[in-house]
Amino acid sequence: MIPRTSQDVKKEFERKGISVASWARANGFETNLVFEVLSGRKKGVRGQSHKIAVKLGLKAGEIIEDHDIATAINM
Repeated sequence: MIPRTSQDVKKEFERKGISVASWARANGFETNLVFEVLSGRKKGVRGQSHKIAVKLGLKAGEIIEDHDIATAINM
């Protein structure tokens, strides 16, 4: 998958008539954090911002749920 830009995501929200706030609520994220990821203030490196960036297609990555963190890295 080729990552999308924030502008691509914003245009898709507009095209589909979806607000950032409603997407955030539907996905269990804080609205302000989604706006921070879209603006680039949060880079989406770890935690909730990572999950947001991956779900929005801004970066390639894997989402690990909290209950799976202990076994996420098998060495």
